[in-house]
Amino acid sequence: MITSILPTYTRAPLTFVSGSGSWLVEADGRRFLDLGAGIAVNVLGHAHPDLVAALTQQANKLWHVSNLYNIQPQQELADLLVEHTFADTVFFTNSGTEACELAVKMARKYHYDKGAPERTDIITFDGSFHGRSAAGIAAAGSEKMTKGFGPLLPGFVHLPFGDHDALTQAAASPTVGAIMVEPVQGEGGIRALPDACLKGLRDLCDEHGILMILDEVQCGVARTGKLFAHEWSGITPDIMMVAKGIGGGFPLGAVLAIQNAASGMTAGTHGSTYGGNPLACAVGCKVMDIVANPDFIAEVNRKAGLLRQKLEGLVAGHPAVFEAVRGSGLMLGLKCNAPNTDIVQAGYSENLLTVPAADNVIRLLPPLNITDTEIEEAVDRLKKAASKVALTL
Repeated sequence: MITSILPTYTRAPLTFVSGSGSWLVEADGRRFLDLGAGIAVNVLGHAHPDLVAALTQQANKLWHVSNLYNIQPQQELADLLVEHTFADTVFFTNSGTEACELAVKMARKYHYDKGAPERTDIITFDGSFHGRSAAGIAAAGSEKMTKGFGPLLPGFVHLPFGDHDALTQAAASPTVGAIMVEPVQGEGGIRALPDACLKGLRDLCDEHGILMILDEVQCGVARTGKLFAHEWSGITPDIMMVAKGIGGGFPLGAVLAIQNAASGMTAGTHGSTYGGNPLACAVGCKVMDIVANPDFIAEVNRKAGLLRQKLEGLVAGHPAVFEAVRGSGLMLGLKCNAPNTDIVQAGYSENLLTVPAADNVIRLLPPLNITDTEIEEAVDRLKKAASKVALTL
């Protein structure tokens, strides 16, 4: 008999009832150190007092009015994002999946309005993840994402990750209108695109009149030690998808774009009932106030260096379990020799939460304000989990 919650998840036997900072409390009272942060969502941890205050204050004033009217917190957040990024304009969504839908529409409408309606194809890469909507799964293209859900939305060209010759050839096609890529693949196993490759993609887009769409849903909002991951390479996209961390735990997403790329999205071409609602944007403004501060980002990089150093030692000490450390900032992955799910499970026994990913990787995505002491504790618990797994090999 089917459960009252549609059984699309294989859930761990854990039920968390409260949280504070980097810690979650299970219904039975156990305290878990959270290195998943709701899959890179809770950038300031659980129940951050400033976010609680921002949400409570807004909740006491106004919850929802719809986008038929001007929304003050939405305007404030849009102005903050424009101030701190490449973008000229912002559209707010409720999730990264919805951001993907708009990014696809925006790119195709741009070329249509410029007199090139045939330029509908969007190049994507193996291992990518762009959400689970019709456009999102078609963009990713993997069998895991698409099996049983055909016919798929056409217009996506899937290329091997890192195949420069295939990319050069595909980009020259007269039907290609955009390239969509994650600067750091999250679900794909914490695979970072080298800065030189991101620069090369930008040059290729400029050469062929292609729009560059960056998916920074998981790697954005200071996660890699820059406000957005592409900043490490010195390039700027035309369109960028944002979600997860921007709401600090409250559902919020956005599409950021330069004026030219967004020029086709005029009144009536897109909409959202809840997107940019006062509650979400009040929280988003407070998140931006905190994470866009250079001192906060400097601390992310310092802590990232500390965590990476300790993880390198962990890998060296448990070669049968771990192979290498990947990623940047506080978006790190442990490439495993043992099954990654075994290590995640062993972590549960040590009251530690990590997140599995493709390519036999476990993701470490802690709150960006995790303390040095908590980093020490996390690695110590990982060592204990690794020792347990090693006994089974």
